Amino acid sequence: MATMTSLIGLINKIQRACTVLGDHGGEGLSLWEALPSVAVVGGQSSGKSSVLESVVGRDFLPRGSGIVTRRPLVLQLHKTDNGTQEYAEFLHLPRKRFTDFAAVRKEIADETDRITGKTKQISNVPIHLSIYSPNVVNLTLIDLPGLTKVAVEGQQESIVQDIENMVRSYVEKPNCIILAISPANQDIATSDAIKIAREVDPSGERTFGVVTKLDLMDKGTNAVDVLEGRQYRLQHPWVGIVNRSQADINKNVDMIAARRKEREYFETSPDYGHLAHKMGSEYLAKLLSQHLEQVIRQKIPSIIALINKTIDELNAELDRIGRPIAVDSGAQLYTILEMCRAFDKVFKEHLDGGRPGGDRIYGVFDHQLPAALKKLPFDRHLGLKNVQRVVTEADGYQPHLIAPEQGYRRLIEGSIGYFKGPAEASVDAVHFVLKELVRKSIAETEELKRFPTLSNDIATAANEALERFREDSRKTVLRLVDMESSYLTVEFFRKISFEPEKNPNGPPNQNRNGPSPTNIDNYTDTHLRKIGSNVSSYINMVCDTLKNTVPKAVVYCQVREAKRSLLNQFYVHVGRKEKEKLSAMLDEDPALMERRNQIAKRLELYKQARDDIDSVAWK
Repeated sequence: MATMTSLIGLINKIQRACTVLGDHGGEGLSLWEALPSVAVVGGQSSGKSSVLESVVGRDFLPRGSGIVTRRPLVLQLHKTDNGTQEYAEFLHLPRKRFTDFAAVRKEIADETDRITGKTKQISNVPIHLSIYSPNVVNLTLIDLPGLTKVAVEGQQESIVQDIENMVRSYVEKPNCIILAISPANQDIATSDAIKIAREVDPSGERTFGVVTKLDLMDKGTNAVDVLEGRQYRLQHPWVGIVNRSQADINKNVDMIAARRKEREYFETSPDYGHLAHKMGSEYLAKLLSQHLEQVIRQKIPSIIALINKTIDELNAELDRIGRPIAVDSGAQLYTILEMCRAFDKVFKEHLDGGRPGGDRIYGVFDHQLPAALKKLPFDRHLGLKNVQRVVTEADGYQPHLIAPEQGYRRLIEGSIGYFKGPAEASVDAVHFVLKELVRKSIAETEELKRFPTLSNDIATAANEALERFREDSRKTVLRLVDMESSYLTVEFFRKISFEPEKNPNGPPNQNRNGPSPTNIDNYTDTHLRKIGSNVSSYINMVCDTLKNTVPKAVVYCQVREAKRSLLNQFYVHVGRKEKEKLSAMLDEDPALMERRNQIAKRLELYKQARDDIDSVAWK
């Protein structure tokens, strides 16, 4: 079986590592919270600091009147081999060892002031201190601000409740052992520490009662009823402590001598002599350490389960944000191509309907293009006056003999020219949809989120390709329009009668009352309307044709090519890059790199903790 020292020492080590990595809070139960520790609770001036110093065997805590402990002090004791030098380390001052414990006291005071200022306010931001000594047992103790009933000058009225809330945030945790400090010269029934311990641990399974200042009780009185559990019973034995007197403190009596003096007090006391073997700070430290080892053993299965669960979550998080990149150029090129394929997959899903967005292209063809065609100004172009002008100009000096063919051609060519606007607008509308899908696809490609430079390069290459596709598409749809002008459908006109309408009042160019009006100019209104109607019918036929062929051309030149060869030129370009440029493309977001490093460190911590616990817990 593992020794008590190795198991508790291991837990201390894991707790410190958790603290360094910030793994001591957040959603759910952290590993730090899952590991048992001891919270020291008591009213102000109850002797909490003296008990801690007695357990440590060193005078290292700030002293004074009123509220002295204004921030939680997480104190980790690490037992070292006999003969080794004692030293202390603060988490906020890594790699700096304190061998002078008066300097430790000053640093605690200074670090407290750095957060709270030189006031009497409190802060829930803990100070983390580790002490390495052959004179301690492996233990984690948390010194909390003393409970108080009234706010003094310079303190906010809420400080009473603030301190209680802070203490509760520690002692309510099911893995927290409560060290309830009560002075012997006060009624145990009014003890602040016992009151709060009873509320959060009504069964007393997690509470150890400590009675201080036994030597300061009124003559003729004693605390035997309390220490023997008759006045207030706990699951664990009460322990009496005799702190150093103020005279001893003023004389700088060291803690080793104070421990010896404490033992002599109990051994020679007529009231407590029969309890001497389970009184004093040394016994308290051993009692806590033994209980802590027992609790740890009971909690090992749940701790291991938590560790395994967290390892799985961290591995999943690493997979999500991506593992570290290899350094050789082949692996880097492979990574880039994998990122491109991931983006291309998302992009095609948008086009093919697996993700939203592709339907907007159909909307261009089904709504936008028909609406634009309906708005073309054919009514004006084929109006009576414009038809007369075009036909007359097309005839030149000699009017047409049967049907105004040149006039027809000019009217048709002019009308077909209007189709270029909607055709080009369809090309541009689809282009903007494709650009937006590129942007969305890059944002939705999880693998690319860690590579902002590569994301920008892919976006640039994709947009450049879309510009080329747009230009090809624009030329194609304009050719379709031009083709309709370059060769008219003869069969359509062969079915039309071109015979002019007869004037019922006489020959076309004669009126019984004199010359025909000049604005008619050899044609009756009916004849001109017939020409406009014929041209309009032909244009409607062309419109129906283009309504089908323009979408085909746009899809063929833009959508189809985007699916087939969006990044083809980018692949060629990347394949020619040197290793340094490939590395630059895979330059990650610094915040993401830091996140991965933190996850990797936590993952290593949890794996090491699991292995270490397995190695010592079941021997």
